[in-house]
Amino acid sequence: MPAKNPAGSVSLAADINVTWHALSSEEVLKKLDSGIIEGLSSKAAEKRLEKYGPNQLVEGKKTTFWEMVYDQLNNFVIIMLIVAALISAFLGEVVDAGAIIAIVILNTVMGVIQDNRAQQELEALKKMASPEAQVLRDGHRVNLPARELVPGDIVYLETGNYVPADVRLIDAVNLKIEEAALTGESVPVEKNTASVIDSEASLGDRKNTAFSGTVVTYGRGKGIVVSTGMSTQIGLIATMLQSVEDEETPLQRRLDELGKTLGWATLVISGLVFLSGLIEGGDVLEMFMVAVSLAIAAVPEGLPAVVTISLALGMREMVKKHALVRRLSSVETLGSATVICSDKTGTLTQNAMTVTRIWVDGKALEVTGGGYTPEGDFLDNDKKVDVHDYPGISTALWVGTLNNDSQIDEMVEDGRKTFRIIGDPTEGSILVAAAKAGAQSESLNNAYPRSAEVPFDSERKRMVTVHEVKSPDKKDLSPFDGKQKQESYVIAVKGAPDVVLNLCNRVHNMDNTVGKLTDKKKEQISAANDAMTKDALRVLGMAYRVVSAKPEEVDSESLEKDLIFAGLVGMIDPAREEVKPALLKALGAGIRTIMITGDYPNTAKAIAQSIGLLRPGHKVRTGAEVNDMSDKQLQDEVGEIDVFARVSPEHKMRIVNALRAKDQVVAMTGDGVNDAPAIKAADIGIAMGITGTDVAKETADMVLTDDNYASIVSAVEQGRVIYSNIRKFVYFLISCNMAEIMIIFLPTMFGRFLFPKAAALGLLSPLEPIQLLWLNLVTDGAPALALGTEKGDPDIMEQKPRPAKEPIINRPMLVGVIVQTIAITVTTLIAFKVGLNQPDPRYAETLAFATLVFSELIRAFTVRSERYPILKVGIFSNKWMNWAVLGSAALMLLVMYVPFLQKIFNTVSLGWAEWRLIIPLFLIPSIVAEAIKYANAAIRKKKKA
Repeated sequence: MPAKNPAGSVSLAADINVTWHALSSEEVLKKLDSGIIEGLSSKAAEKRLEKYGPNQLVEGKKTTFWEMVYDQLNNFVIIMLIVAALISAFLGEVVDAGAIIAIVILNTVMGVIQDNRAQQELEALKKMASPEAQVLRDGHRVNLPARELVPGDIVYLETGNYVPADVRLIDAVNLKIEEAALTGESVPVEKNTASVIDSEASLGDRKNTAFSGTVVTYGRGKGIVVSTGMSTQIGLIATMLQSVEDEETPLQRRLDELGKTLGWATLVISGLVFLSGLIEGGDVLEMFMVAVSLAIAAVPEGLPAVVTISLALGMREMVKKHALVRRLSSVETLGSATVICSDKTGTLTQNAMTVTRIWVDGKALEVTGGGYTPEGDFLDNDKKVDVHDYPGISTALWVGTLNNDSQIDEMVEDGRKTFRIIGDPTEGSILVAAAKAGAQSESLNNAYPRSAEVPFDSERKRMVTVHEVKSPDKKDLSPFDGKQKQESYVIAVKGAPDVVLNLCNRVHNMDNTVGKLTDKKKEQISAANDAMTKDALRVLGMAYRVVSAKPEEVDSESLEKDLIFAGLVGMIDPAREEVKPALLKALGAGIRTIMITGDYPNTAKAIAQSIGLLRPGHKVRTGAEVNDMSDKQLQDEVGEIDVFARVSPEHKMRIVNALRAKDQVVAMTGDGVNDAPAIKAADIGIAMGITGTDVAKETADMVLTDDNYASIVSAVEQGRVIYSNIRKFVYFLISCNMAEIMIIFLPTMFGRFLFPKAAALGLLSPLEPIQLLWLNLVTDGAPALALGTEKGDPDIMEQKPRPAKEPIINRPMLVGVIVQTIAITVTTLIAFKVGLNQPDPRYAETLAFATLVFSELIRAFTVRSERYPILKVGIFSNKWMNWAVLGSAALMLLVMYVPFLQKIFNTVSLGWAEWRLIIPLFLIPSIVAEAIKYANAAIRKKKKA
């Protein structure tokens, strides 16, 4: 019986394990029982379709709506809130119960909306499948739906086609396939029918194989299908995506732990308050109400709402900075990143081959400008020059433009001009360089129409074209001045520099003269080629010959003789200009960047060095070297490796896992299908919005809408601000709630000793249950939300990433919580004790109530920064905080001075004498908090000194 693969489609295990690229085409045909003349018969294909299954990707189990809802509700704090709401409703506190349930519903709805994207990665992968394929069946060439292909089918590939399955090539004529989405290579791969390739070769080195979902950009070919559906390379990636389980983010884990700790502590203390109240002779129902009210006041019901809203506000800010976050929790995770694993092509580079240097006759000009927009300058020793003053450079571009099959396509998107290359990107980069010099390929082709050609061949490594000289014009970079009537045809040659150089016996000089190609000149040209290659440039040699009549024989022997060497043209997929400063900023923030690419080591190394990513003493490793490492070896060495080159999707997964095993918080950027598994496995996945494939976008947590690496750093900064704001709220919440607990707990447990007058009056608690609930409303609501709008400390990107396992309440915050709990508790109980001197016990409760509420409201201002004093931050610089505190204070004054509310809340009107007492008391906690900041700042300054 055939075995089912992890995704559920049927295939033979043996077929998955065969290294087809290591077999000759004859062996492949024999192994798959197929023929090059007849192909498969319809009957045989039908049996194989039943055996192997359709050539399509199989989806995993989808998450249902109710499962998503359950995931949102399956949280300790949420469960406690629901229980608290039910108890409140049972006790008649309908308003409070409604508020709590509203918070739970808001949190659940937003979470479900953000997570409603289950299994969309595979939907995006399906879009890459070719709808039809040209197949040899029963000896006839027919079009069939790609889903009906089976191993053993003979398929035809032509320019513009998607490759419909994994194919072992048996015929390839100038075949080039764009594999950037799968391997990360920035230029199309030249394919051939090589009989044997090392079985351990990476995907990018399997030149005799075409992969499903890639695109034919040039030439044609034919091959035998060796893998379909989930057994293709894209299928294996889909399987990897399904096997990677979604994990809780660090923030989710910390908040859940915090909620559980607070919840259980609150329940224990509330229970003790209830029991001690009974022991002291309190009424059962009254003490039960006090205990329940204390629990509701102490449980952080605002935490989920404030976190959700803070993250949503952060998402809005990130969109302004070209970062679209698909999951709320990812905003914080990005802020805690310690490592960014970045793809090279399209992320650190522009994903656009660009001519950057032209060498002729000992002189090299640098060419500026990136991408395919024909804008840029020519520089001689960093000085801008007119390229027409360098006739030799012009001639080299002239040859490269004539000997060219690509086109520049101008489009208008959103009211602005954009450009793309139709054809080979390397050839296209020459057209762009010529356009920067003022020459358009269309006018050149009209002036020098092509009359014959010998196409590029991977074995010959060159291309030859023949052009009639109709209307030469020096403005179009031509070496002619328009007077050469007898010279009517140009033979243009472009190819590998060493090959082209060996076909020449003359050389074009910079002054537009032609001289003899001496051995010394050859050495000079070879040295220039070596220098450009060391800079990771892809170099092409240009040559030409002018003849008076159209050649009678169009073949290499008659055309490729007596050639004039015109020069060298070097191109590269250049780094983005903004990447280098962004990398420095990330490094200053303690964030390390690692390049992970499918490109060649020399190219990757050169780019990494040019942008400052490859640090002195650090290493470059290849996928083959990663294969030779155990997981333990990779974990031990990954800290010293800045560049991984020639890697496969499996390698990327191992690298991410090795970093995470070293307690790193990993952000993985990428744009290709090959990046998707590692994007999903990382703590946060980041896809490119412009060049990124649908697969990468659907898998990622965040999408960069401008493909700008600098936007990642901006997003990191915003993530840090958001986490800092969440910490501020937690700091505010815990210090206030702990004080509330102690204010109820201490008098209830030790009231007989601390407050004998209160005990004599039967006051077991300084606050009434309804006062606790009102306190909870006015202090934990608007001021807490206002903390989520803070802009962050000015040095937030100069601080090191927080440790991955550091709890939200770290040691400095814990000290602050203890100090604030003591300060608020002591000042509130002092106000209560003073109030007991009045004959009406409501004075004591009102003084304690007012002192506690206003101390917490003023405290909200001091929490706006953990490090900087409020005077430096600006007391009133957060307008939302100003309005929140004013609104909450107004609500508090209402229950103190409105007569019918006084009866409900058991309060009395306070006079100026009472305010003179409580104002200094409620200011004390904030003064203490600011004093601690100044002391810590002095300590930090002393350590730096």
